[in-house]
Amino acid sequence: MSTHGGSSTTYGGSASTYGSYPAARPRRLRTTAAMRRMVAEHRTRPADLILPAFVREGVSEPVPIGSMPGVVQHSRDTLRKAAVEAVEAGVGGLMLFGVPDEAKKDAQGSAGTDPDGILQVALRDVRAEVGDELVLMSDLCLDEYTDHGHCGVLTADGRVDNDATLERYAEMARVQADAGAHVLGPSGMMDGQIAYVRAALEESGHTDVAMFAYTAKYSSAFYGPFREAVGSSLEGDRKTYQQDPANAREALRELSLDLAEGADMVMVKPGLPYLDILRDFAERAEIPVGVYQISGEYAMVEAAAEKGWIDREAAILEMLTSFTRAGANMILTYWATEAAGLLRTRR
Repeated sequence: MSTHGGSSTTYGGSASTYGSYPAARPRRLRTTAAMRRMVAEHRTRPADLILPAFVREGVSEPVPIGSMPGVVQHSRDTLRKAAVEAVEAGVGGLMLFGVPDEAKKDAQGSAGTDPDGILQVALRDVRAEVGDELVLMSDLCLDEYTDHGHCGVLTADGRVDNDATLERYAEMARVQADAGAHVLGPSGMMDGQIAYVRAALEESGHTDVAMFAYTAKYSSAFYGPFREAVGSSLEGDRKTYQQDPANAREALRELSLDLAEGADMVMVKPGLPYLDILRDFAERAEIPVGVYQISGEYAMVEAAAEKGWIDREAAILEMLTSFTRAGANMILTYWATEAAGLLRTRR
């Protein structure tokens, strides 16, 4: 403590005074947009964004998804256009989901391993259209293709058969890699799926195809709109294979397993309700960490914005920043192409 002219100054504190004013004024670094840009601790880049997209078999025009305003089930032609738009916006990647004709669904999810199935055809379309200008990713899961809607094949008593499902995933991996995917995203949460798929890729000569592990995929209430997007036939839930929202240590166990099995990237899904898990992954993993901002998160913002309750664009950017701040290197978001433009023009 020092005294000067009857006034006191405290050094090293957050509320130092000299006379009657504060010496520490954090607001000095918030005065202008240019200042805020210069001192920003975290920045989301367009290249960090991955666009999830749906392609539907047998349609000539895009089909709107009612619970996800602005998102559609693409035709093959409009998917190609969407891929080009993503490239032009600077988006880093595209994660593709196939929506087969309802009549082609069966208990084994056969359309998912058909070389001429909708997802494989669409992968070839996009790869031919944009080449290596973005990272082409494909969802590796059976739920879109099974008549029961589960992510694997079932036993006689209706349980998901983990090891039989791994064999189906291996088949899917081979046909998706053959079709041109740069990255496969095994999303079914089967035990051992990363090691099993990695082996299938190595044995088929696809040594350069990367694996984006859905490492912490929680059984979430926020998946509802997605089920409409892929035309899911699911009755019941997936709680016997997706993670319990109450568990955090379990996610770290899954992380250790996926790293040991050869994952090239790992993911947390959903996003906002699991920022703590995302931070844990970012602090422990020595490979890129992604987060999936899922359909329910998207739908909530769109619904609130439609009511005039929030600033839509500001909310989008704030949510993306929260993922980057928590440690995400990559963000799957249905706003990817739009957000890439916003990131260039608005702060």
